[in-house]
Amino acid sequence: MEQIQKIMDVLSLAENLKQEMRHSWLSNGRQESVAEHTWRMSLMAVLVQPYLDRKVNMEKLLKMVIIHDLIEAEAGDVPAFDAMNDTQIKREKEERELDAILSLKRRLPSELGVEIYELWMEFEGKETYTAKVANALDKLEVQLQHNEADIHTWLDIEKEMTFQMGKHVEFDSFLSKMKDQIEQDGEQKMLAAGVEYRK
Repeated sequence: MEQIQKIMDVLSLAENLKQEMRHSWLSNGRQESVAEHTWRMSLMAVLVQPYLDRKVNMEKLLKMVIIHDLIEAEAGDVPAFDAMNDTQIKREKEERELDAILSLKRRLPSELGVEIYELWMEFEGKETYTAKVANALDKLEVQLQHNEADIHTWLDIEKEMTFQMGKHVEFDSFLSKMKDQIEQDGEQKMLAAGVEYRK
């Protein structure tokens, strides 16, 4: 019963991800939740897995994708461009996220808590092939969603970020091709709207 209660507590916490809004907009003009971003990343993992250059443990990849933003249930979402351009925001974000993953580790039954913690740390480390795939899908899904949103929701920095995905996918030929298509779609969207951008 204690294990069930601990799991239920984390599931209740995770409901926050349905309410936590990201700086991404849907094609119908509604803001995207963290949970929606994670769901489509999971679908992307299922769809691209057969075409990756290397065999990947699908169970581990899906677990990593599903928990990668779980810490935002406590720490909140900070847009990548905010942390990128402000060292204090980046440091505070990292501290909040580390506190959140340690809190999750303590909340869950011991072995499960350790597994979630280790998966999150591996994702953040971006060193293993699985972590690189998960991180690439994270970046690609964000741009895919931007491409589907109204161009007026794009900030200037997001126009530039359309062409900055290469470093996240260069380790895998299929993900690189997918990046090229998503990038091309973003560029076409800007051209069609007469929006100025810089590659």
